[in-house]
Amino acid sequence: MKIFNFIFLILFVISAGLQYNDPDPALWILIYLFGAMICFFAIRKQNYPRLTLAGIILLFIYAIYLFFDKDGVLSWLTKHQAENIAGSMKASSPWIEETREFFGLAILISVLSVNLLTSKKESVK
Repeated sequence: MKIFNFIFLILFVISAGLQYNDPDPALWILIYLFGAMICFFAIRKQNYPRLTLAGIILLFIYAIYLFFDKDGVLSWLTKHQAENIAGSMKASSPWIEETREFFGLAILISVLSVNLLTSKKESVK
């Protein structure tokens, strides 16, 4: 698990750094740094299950919002025929921006969930 968390720690820090030109940089820098912090704690075997679970819940609520928003993932799938979201680094349309954000949240939620489940298994031993 140390390698898993080290890889995602680095990826989340890089992702936070790339948010400087985002329409809402402060929010996304904090979101990615939160994921990095949980990975850092996991590397040090410092598990905070309540904090991790609270993060999962908040990120999940935000992901649901991004999915159903008028320019969200559902709009991207139905009205825009799931157009390529990786063609350009600059999001030329709001549905591309929100879809990318949704998938970023999905990655964060997955990593936090793995850490939460692993921390519970380790505490049972």
